[in-house]
Amino acid sequence: MASLKELKLRIGSVKSTQKITKAKQMVAAAKLRKAQAAAEAARPYSSRLEAVVASLASKIAGGSGEGASPLLAGTGKDEVHLLVVANSDRGLAGAFNANIVKAARAKADELIKQGKTVRFYLIGRKGRPVINRTFPGMIVAQFDTTGAKEPGYAQAEQIAHELTDMYLNGKFDVAHLFFSRFKSALAQIPTEQQIIPVKIPADADRDAIGATVEYEPSEEAILDDLLPRNVTVQIFKALLENNASEQGASMTAMDNATRNAGDLINKLTIQYNRSRQAAITTELVEIISGAEAL
Repeated sequence: MASLKELKLRIGSVKSTQKITKAKQMVAAAKLRKAQAAAEAARPYSSRLEAVVASLASKIAGGSGEGASPLLAGTGKDEVHLLVVANSDRGLAGAFNANIVKAARAKADELIKQGKTVRFYLIGRKGRPVINRTFPGMIVAQFDTTGAKEPGYAQAEQIAHELTDMYLNGKFDVAHLFFSRFKSALAQIPTEQQIIPVKIPADADRDAIGATVEYEPSEEAILDDLLPRNVTVQIFKALLENNASEQGASMTAMDNATRNAGDLINKLTIQYNRSRQAAITTELVEIISGAEAL
């Protein structure tokens, strides 16, 4: 059984931990409001842009017409798949990072079973150890986000530029983006999205704005401008969703940790009081026994 001194030290240690988790919870809650607003504000634009690109693409011979951008037409192959996995650089966020990596690993296993070649492009540091251990030698690049306090459009542009260069240089045929879509502080949804080449839905032949439109310049010229921008916007949206999801997961995890620390403090305090009472009782018995012996 632990001594009174040891129990007192443990209680003090848990109380210190509880202060840290409580502070982290409050910080995450404050950041969550801003991150959630940014993620929700980006959704309409990214969805609309994706719909416009798909609508334009469907008008150009199904997206495979002569002279179509490689970002639309594809490489003509479906052999090498690049999995772009967006994680954070920090922990203490529950299963946030693990769930994204789990979704990417499941996709990689599925593709490998189909005989495809799989490569990984990592955003953030947290996913690297697991992916490197599970799929050694398959990580081809990593984008460092440690210098940024929150996601910026410039980051998304840089990532999109690197991915586009890799694609045009024949490094892969299809790119899948993995991130966590924010639903609430309690729920974040691991999401997969094909970003290169652009995926045209079956119903994309309907105009994205619901009316007959004549384009000036041509659909091809507009697409040449919109396709690279669409890749950047989809990546930026994913970074914003991830940021909100991370703060929500962190707030929830730290709230649970704070509650657990409180429960442990109560248990240790009861144990301490019982041990102290037992020690006092023992001393009283010894004193009484000594007095009777006299």
